[in-house]
Amino acid sequence: MHSGGVIEKQLPVSIANTDLKRSCCPIDSSNSRTERPVSIQMASDFRLKEQLPRLTDAIVKTYNARDRINHLGHCPLPKYEVIVNILEDFKDLLYPGFRRREGLHSGNVTYHVGNLVDSLHDRLTTQIARALLHADKVEGKSAGFNPCDHAIDYEAKGQTIAIALLERIPQLREVLAKDVEAAYDGDPSVSNRDEIIFCFPGLEAVTIYRIAHELVHFAVPFIPRMMTEWAHKQTGIDIHPGARIGESFFIDHGTGVVIGETCDIGEHVKIYQGVTLGALSFATDVDGQLIRGSKRHPTIEDRVVIYANATILGGKTIVGHDSVIGSSVWVTNSVAPHTTVVLEKPKLRIRNGRNDELGHDSNYQI
Repeated sequence: MHSGGVIEKQLPVSIANTDLKRSCCPIDSSNSRTERPVSIQMASDFRLKEQLPRLTDAIVKTYNARDRINHLGHCPLPKYEVIVNILEDFKDLLYPGFRRREGLHSGNVTYHVGNLVDSLHDRLTTQIARALLHADKVEGKSAGFNPCDHAIDYEAKGQTIAIALLERIPQLREVLAKDVEAAYDGDPSVSNRDEIIFCFPGLEAVTIYRIAHELVHFAVPFIPRMMTEWAHKQTGIDIHPGARIGESFFIDHGTGVVIGETCDIGEHVKIYQGVTLGALSFATDVDGQLIRGSKRHPTIEDRVVIYANATILGGKTIVGHDSVIGSSVWVTNSVAPHTTVVLEKPKLRIRNGRNDELGHDSNYQI
């Protein structure tokens, strides 16, 4: 109820071990979880809410046909939460027993996998169909017809791709097993392979990348990037789903790693935290618009090691096989095979008491 512009609400609260219950509510020691209403007064003036319809109209007026950051219509988009759940189910298939489902054994694993595959088929079909439909709409491929009127056609395409992706799971498991082995061989801090599957953010990011890259291979829009950007948020590792990465790939530590769309990475490559495999510059057309689809990111050949915070840029840059790129270097030219690239040893300047070679006027602030 409200009185004199003050809104009063009755909120049920638990009175188990809180300062609030000690200060305002007596404790019934016979039942420490008893809920009792607590009266909370809010200093809101309900009369000010009269302007909310005007604010609503002002917001809605910005939703016009030229607005590129809204989607109004009856064609549903791929759903982010569903895509994340699809990834979790994929990880249950790729690493059975290590993720959500416990108690798997030879007597129930077929039933478990069958349920997951059936559910993934249905959700992938729907989400891929939505992505294909929306891509045709935004890219102008649906001129002369409404793609929403042809949803059944997109559903059929979505199902074909969904089944093709599910058929790739055995091959994905083989590749990921080699990634796990590369991590075990490359990190002396781990005592067994299970620790890698449980704990390593690099394996998490690479797992999701490999699923997303399969969808790129099948020309599915939106969803691959949704997947890898979710992994980016979870792990701090940014791998574009379009990059091509060979087997036995290991990202150690991982935070801050960036791998661009047109990177080509060979087999048995190991990189550390903070490594950037990026573009040197972006080509533009006569109108100043970016030219998309060109090779912008480096090629890393087999058995290369790239240490922390190294930056390698450019589509013409090739790091030859069996090379080592040292920490914090900046590479924009190709490196021959069997080459080690390191910075010259830096000179340290140390301030000690009054013997300050840097001068008393130095001011260091962060």
